[in-house]
Amino acid sequence: MASRIEQYAVIGDTQTAALVADDGSIDWLCTPRFDSGACFAALLGDNHNGRWLIAPTGHHRAKRRAYRKGTLVLETEFETADGAVRVIDFMPIRDQSVDLVRIVESVRGRVPMRMELIARFDYGSILPWVRSIDGDLRVVAGPDALVLRTPVTTTGEKMTTAAHFTVSEGDRVPFVLAWHPSHQPPPPPLDTQKALASTTRWWERWSARTTYEGDYADAVNRSLITLKALTYAPTGGIVAAATTSLPEWPGSVRNWDYRFCWLRDATFTLYALMSAGYVDEARAWREWLLRAVAGAPAKLQIMYGPAGERRLTELELPWLSGYESSTPVRVGNAASEQFQLDVYGEIEDALFQSRHAGLAGNESGWAMSRSVLEFLEDAWEKPDEGIWEVRGPRQHFTHSKVMAWVAFDRAVKVIEEFGERGPVKRWRALRDEIHAEVCAKGYDTDRGAFVQAYGSKHLDASLLMIPLVGFLPPSDERVHGTVAAIQRELTVDGFVHRYASGDVADGLPAGEGVFLPCSFWFADNLALMGRTEEARVMFERLMGLANDVGLLAEEYDPQAKRQLGNFPQAFTHVGLVNSASNLASTAGPARRRAETHPHR
Repeated sequence: MASRIEQYAVIGDTQTAALVADDGSIDWLCTPRFDSGACFAALLGDNHNGRWLIAPTGHHRAKRRAYRKGTLVLETEFETADGAVRVIDFMPIRDQSVDLVRIVESVRGRVPMRMELIARFDYGSILPWVRSIDGDLRVVAGPDALVLRTPVTTTGEKMTTAAHFTVSEGDRVPFVLAWHPSHQPPPPPLDTQKALASTTRWWERWSARTTYEGDYADAVNRSLITLKALTYAPTGGIVAAATTSLPEWPGSVRNWDYRFCWLRDATFTLYALMSAGYVDEARAWREWLLRAVAGAPAKLQIMYGPAGERRLTELELPWLSGYESSTPVRVGNAASEQFQLDVYGEIEDALFQSRHAGLAGNESGWAMSRSVLEFLEDAWEKPDEGIWEVRGPRQHFTHSKVMAWVAFDRAVKVIEEFGERGPVKRWRALRDEIHAEVCAKGYDTDRGAFVQAYGSKHLDASLLMIPLVGFLPPSDERVHGTVAAIQRELTVDGFVHRYASGDVADGLPAGEGVFLPCSFWFADNLALMGRTEEARVMFERLMGLANDVGLLAEEYDPQAKRQLGNFPQAFTHVGLVNSASNLASTAGPARRRAETHPHR
């Protein structure tokens, strides 16, 4: 059985990523070719589907592990009866290759070690050929190939490459596993010590660029490094997570592929990067956004691939038993074909906020905005699948209509503040019409709160966005009533569910953890309402859910005290950065986003 989600750490090279468990096993690696699948797939089934283990002989968990400060270089230390040993894991930043480097260092004593490499391609479905050529171990199947280089002697044991060796004081034993297209020669060998030094310096220099000086700096900087790790450097896209099909509840069917870039994350991500001084990354993310959404607005997708790919066909992989028997295992995401009204507001808000941050607008960007807004003039009245991507009937979701208001509000502001040309009178009128409709149809006077959809009695944590986007001020009694209702009905142990079980007719069984991004939004609402101490307490509790190396998934089970969902989750770490900024400054992202726009 795979480790619990929180027992993993992530390493990466800003093109791909791998997950390392605290028992020394790498159980998940995605190649840079999206359609080639994973080299390892142990997280998604039984361990025979693939892993790369380097650990002391016998069963051991790490006594301690940590990233080198300001880096994505992971150090895991094991204690045994014979002594102590350290495994250093990292991925060098090399444009033409993807390398996993593992260095075994003796700390003290004489420690027997074992290495097991079980490589499988296409999500564990393909058993590759393995040959020894000129001292290298070559692993080949179809378009993919791996090469393993190490001074340690390896042998084949039951479809597994194994090695047994001992490290003594002063020993450093390197292992390098490099991926390359099978029709090309392997990449040149690495000097592992030079690669370790250069990779450490690269991350230290990147981390040193941060301008964040508020409280919680260690957690904020770790979250920023994690966002950088989830960046696809060639294009500037940032994927939601490095994994697919880690369940929102063990044994459930809510298992989705998150290795894509969601448009609704755009504004939050831009704020997180820009508030910490990472303007280059913010600019690259905005340029990715403009390229990805280019085309007819009616064909706009809510998510794209890291390079802007649009065809994200969802498939099920029946040969994998799933993480803790959570099936089906999926690749691709059918939600990419849904109509989700809120993303139009996120696009317009992201482009507006980037101008406010000093990223100059351009003619093609405004032309795209105008095209989107012209489409939205009619489309805002239609029902949609909403922010939670329900796989059931479309509804008039309140949050979706609020974000349609955001789209026209930001367009009006671009014209007023930056001198762009457009039908401002018509857009002002539409902004006012949408606002009036949401207040009339999305608010339940009996409940004293906004509700999930027009005519519904159910609550939804997405309504926490109402003050965060400036639709209503945080002092409005309707906002207070909504926040109080969510706190009363959607929280468990103080953490926020997206909606009550069974509230959304998505055709899926009930059951999921509390949703960590929504919990950060709740803390932001408390801060905006002047309940700063409550906001700080909640934020610190959320921050305390991170694992021993500072990483967070999408959801959490307060009863079992375990993380759930795909990992590490960019949206959660974006929430941590933005909430920390909100608490550290009276001009944090939530206040700036809410107060720069007049409330209706």
